[in-house]
Amino acid sequence: ADFEQIWYFTRTELLLRDDGLAVWKWDPSAKPHVTDTNNASDGDMLIAYALALAGTSWNRSDYIEAAARMAQALLSEAVVEAGGRTLLLPGVEGFTPPGRIDGPVVNPSYWIFEAIPVMALLAPSDRWQKLSDDGLALLKSLQFGPRKLPAEWVSLARGPAPAEGFDAEFAYNAVRIPLYLARAGITDKALLSRLQHGMTANGAPATIDLATGGVKTVLADPGYRIVNDVVACVVNGKKLPPTARQ
Repeated sequence: ADFEQIWYFTRTELLLRDDGLAVWKWDPSAKPHVTDTNNASDGDMLIAYALALAGTSWNRSDYIEAAARMAQALLSEAVVEAGGRTLLLPGVEGFTPPGRIDGPVVNPSYWIFEAIPVMALLAPSDRWQKLSDDGLALLKSLQFGPRKLPAEWVSLARGPAPAEGFDAEFAYNAVRIPLYLARAGITDKALLSRLQHGMTANGAPATIDLATGGVKTVLADPGYRIVNDVVACVVNGKKLPPTARQ
């Protein structure tokens, strides 16, 4: 019942675009509530993924059909080829030329690696595997600043570089990158160890200024700390500490 209520809200308040993707910005204090009609491709992928899991678990073909429609919309509208790579645009509008002269601009935290094989089942295409492979290869190449971390927003107009108009930082979005890798069963120890080492300050994940390597904010809450705990489990076989279960 809770899932159905969330899905009802999503259908009636967010799925307002003509292309089958969801608007990304809904403000309860604004009228109208939608203040930006662009999509957020990671959100769309998570919606489709959740619908597919729910449909499979509860034998709901309507959920699976809705998931398939959104996966196909993502493939058609947000998965693009550029510079020999298959990429996931963060949103359909605003991340490619001519409007964005340093485009394409991507956000590496938008690759939800565990969900991509499910997208391929929902909307069959070999482009999904290419998206996953190229996303992982790109992530390995993004080593900015003294801590060798990816930027949240990356320009691919030439060589990968922090995108103009955004802070050159490893911030809240990027903290989920190692979590998505681990959840997808990607156990590349060199990559996970580099991310964990680079993003850690005082034993916890942190937001990082890429140019200087300086710590901006230590993220000490258990919900953030568990990302490092999960990586330590994958890389070193270390058991989750009691604090991870808070």
